[in-house]
Amino acid sequence: MLGKVASLLQRVGPSASHNAFLTRCFLHGSLLRIHPSVSEALASQEPVVALESTIITHGMPYPHNLRTAQEVEGIVRASGATPATVGVLGGRVHVGLSEEELCFLARSEAPLKVSRRDLPYALSQGLSGGTTVSATMTAAHRAGIPVFVTGGVGGVHRGGESTMDVSADLTELGRTPVAVVSAGVKSILDIGRTLEYLETQGVCVATFGSSRDFPAFFAPRSGFVSPYNVKDEREAAALIASALALGLGSGVLIAVPIPEEQAAVGQEIEEAIQRALTESRDKGISGREVTPFVLKRVSELTQGKSLEANMALIRNNAAVGSGIARALATLRQEGQTPSTRRERQTDQASAVVIGGINVDFIAKVKQEKLVMGQTNPGSVGQSFGGVGRNLADCLTRLGAQPLFISALGVDALSESALSYCTHMNTSGVARLQDHSTATYCAVITEKGELGVGVGDMDIHQRITEQYVSRFEERLATASLVCLDGNIPVSTIDYVCGIASKHRVPVWFEPTNVDKACKPFLSDSWKALSFFSPNLAELRAVNQALGLPVPAAVPSSLDDVLGSAVALSRPLLEHLRCVVVTLGPHGVLLCGDAEGGAVSLQGAEYKHQPGGRLCGVHYPAIPISAGDIVNVSGAGDSLAAGLMAGMLQGQDSDTCVKMGLLAADMSLRSRDPVSPALSSTSVSPEQVRARRWPPVTWQWPG
Repeated sequence: MLGKVASLLQRVGPSASHNAFLTRCFLHGSLLRIHPSVSEALASQEPVVALESTIITHGMPYPHNLRTAQEVEGIVRASGATPATVGVLGGRVHVGLSEEELCFLARSEAPLKVSRRDLPYALSQGLSGGTTVSATMTAAHRAGIPVFVTGGVGGVHRGGESTMDVSADLTELGRTPVAVVSAGVKSILDIGRTLEYLETQGVCVATFGSSRDFPAFFAPRSGFVSPYNVKDEREAAALIASALALGLGSGVLIAVPIPEEQAAVGQEIEEAIQRALTESRDKGISGREVTPFVLKRVSELTQGKSLEANMALIRNNAAVGSGIARALATLRQEGQTPSTRRERQTDQASAVVIGGINVDFIAKVKQEKLVMGQTNPGSVGQSFGGVGRNLADCLTRLGAQPLFISALGVDALSESALSYCTHMNTSGVARLQDHSTATYCAVITEKGELGVGVGDMDIHQRITEQYVSRFEERLATASLVCLDGNIPVSTIDYVCGIASKHRVPVWFEPTNVDKACKPFLSDSWKALSFFSPNLAELRAVNQALGLPVPAAVPSSLDDVLGSAVALSRPLLEHLRCVVVTLGPHGVLLCGDAEGGAVSLQGAEYKHQPGGRLCGVHYPAIPISAGDIVNVSGAGDSLAAGLMAGMLQGQDSDTCVKMGLLAADMSLRSRDPVSPALSSTSVSPEQVRARRWPPVTWQWPG
């Protein structure tokens, strides 16, 4: 993506510094401002409701427009959600407006009506205006808001089969995954053709309530029916959650009938609409100017009755939409989308992974050695990584469905990362304004070894104890919690405290020598059950605990295995198992010898002083250097494959070999975690079908 953006900017010709500025604007959201109250609510996984602003700038006269906007925001707040009115001010898209900003838009004499097509012009010229349904949907999706409330959506205009006058709202619904709660389609439009067009766009349409009658803005029944209906807020939330989980890329339209007490004036308003339409044709008014003219004229003809009905339906939509947003937030916090609710009732489903998510740029040179100070020929690709993300991705593909807790910025990179991760439960991923999504660049030699890596990981420090504590109930009941070494020490200490109190097994996956020591800076490490370091990380942990470490680093495999067992021994006074990763030499499982194996099962495990400690070495699956495409996710895939076996209740031998299978597949993949991983490709059956090299036992002296 970065390459495409840079290439495009170079072709159009501006200077390099201007190109860099535009790239920063695009990637890091400087053209999008999210109000602090909205940003905080999104980071806390609390319900947020997006609201449009053309109703302020073009839908009603002042001061009715300001009063209605304030009332609608008040209804959203009273319903337990945070309002996020979207508007364009001074060439920036604002998601969430202050009182002063609302007043500014309400009093503007000639504000721009900003649809999707108008956004580039309005922003480039530093203009201000109200956002239509399509522009509001775009901004809401960019900010991570899944529910948007409006009065009514645009549609196919009468005579549209000849004029091709079709609202951009409909195409936006077909390409932007946001749920729009409205009073149906504005009654001045061709409702039948509008519903047909929505079907063509793949938009799921449902009437809110017990009937499938499709409302027509001022009337509860238009004479047409919706394909479906949802009886209450929870059913609507479940529908939206399913649409988002499928990753279809299209929106959902929830049509809410106007309250019956306001529908009585519907016939009178409809007659006024027909008269206003005739007048608009006589005056030569066309296109986007028709709707505001008709609404204003209808208000005059009905002596304000249409305005009152309009305000009533918007208030009603706000109450219904806020309830839906609240129900959806509850589903997402619980990780209970309809497609996964039954799965999460199993032990496997209660796994939780806390860690980082990165956008990775992997460069592989076409020569044996990396030459510093000059350009090395090779290939460069983009993928999505991060230790925590890799673990959660692999576990998900292997059927475990963990809750993933992490943090992303509000930028283009976060959008692509979330789009890639739609198969995962990312309801625990916070979206943070003014923070960049983590990026990692690795240069890999021809042999598949890491030459150099550069990471921008500051956002991982925002996975704080305060944020993670919002998921305390999930943590306390989890069958396994996996921690990535990128998260702050205070967060690790907090999770270890919860795990110790509720006897939850914790797996700590270090990311490098420095971060491997985080749990061992206090007694928190004694709450860990599993630890998966390489030899260098294991040596660093022993040093951090003040334990003696041999000065010489072993070179032969036998010496490496003996050293790893010896260094694991003091940790096993409290840990169930130390899984020492050995790169091309496989993995060493260290723990108590029970029945001819190192056991991985049993939450109530405690090392017995007289128990016999040992190490079991499993060689890696042979792979040639030419077949290695990406090494960045192999260790994570090994750990996740092993965990998946544990969550399935498999024996230790099968668990380790499932991990080795997953690691082998990821080594051969462009992505850190192979998309080909599945509960079929990595399974006990696949383990039994393969011939494995013999394991060897290591006993400490």
